[in-house]
Amino acid sequence: MPELPEVETVRRGLAPSMEGALLAELELRRNDLRFPFPAEFARLVSGRGITSLSRRAKYLLIDLDDGMTIVSHLGMSGSFRIENGTVAETPGDFHHTRSKDEKHDHVVFHLKGANGHTRVIYNDPRRFGFMDIVRRADLASHASFRDLGPEPTGNELSADYLAERFSGRAQPLKSALLDQKNIAGLGNIYVCEALWRSHLSPLRAAGTLVTEAGQPKEELLRLVVAIREVIADAIAAGGSSLRDHIQTDGSLGYFQHSFSVYDREAEPCRTPGCGGTVARIVQAGRSSFYCASCQS
Repeated sequence: MPELPEVETVRRGLAPSMEGALLAELELRRNDLRFPFPAEFARLVSGRGITSLSRRAKYLLIDLDDGMTIVSHLGMSGSFRIENGTVAETPGDFHHTRSKDEKHDHVVFHLKGANGHTRVIYNDPRRFGFMDIVRRADLASHASFRDLGPEPTGNELSADYLAERFSGRAQPLKSALLDQKNIAGLGNIYVCEALWRSHLSPLRAAGTLVTEAGQPKEELLRLVVAIREVIADAIAAGGSSLRDHIQTDGSLGYFQHSFSVYDREAEPCRTPGCGGTVARIVQAGRSSFYCASCQS
């Protein structure tokens, strides 16, 4: 499933074509994706101006000029492509072929803007993504957002905040970091990478990073820095290109090629002087990759 950096890459790729454009028509080619589309979805948004694109956790938010917001989640295989005129431009080197079968083009945004007519097409072979429409003022109380923690790149995420959340917790650190109530949008790949960078084991109890007085230990300070850095690096690299995920111009991100532990089972640890080997274990049904020699 695309993680936060991938969704941010999609947002940045779509923004030049969508922000400031008129959504002349929303074409729905089926009645549902993972869930049914909202009642009168196409009618409610067709003819509205698109004021901005933003992101919350792994959700893409398309703000309209009447105060409503289209909420989009990519699911497992969802992707957008941009078509101008009759030719679809999809430059870039492909490491994983994406679906080009038009039967998987389920939603089409027909746009009118400074560059003429543009189509933004949502393709989703597995149909595990979804779209909804919410009044922007009510977004924080919406079922998808009301329990989310702070963004991993925002100022609200701090060692003091995590110390409060982790204090007294015997829950494995990996599970605590994947809990969206603690941190929004942090997924399996980048949790593995952040734990490696901060030399912390995914098996370690979250509460061991907090003093008896409830203060963050140095290790927790190190972890917060690692989380910020690994997400920033992934966004800068265009997101990782795992399985079906692609950027909006058709090209794939390359951060996967610099993974330090994720999907590197039995390979040498990249920590200088470590000499250890990357292991794979399963925690709560998810693969954890780490080096037992330098992560404790």
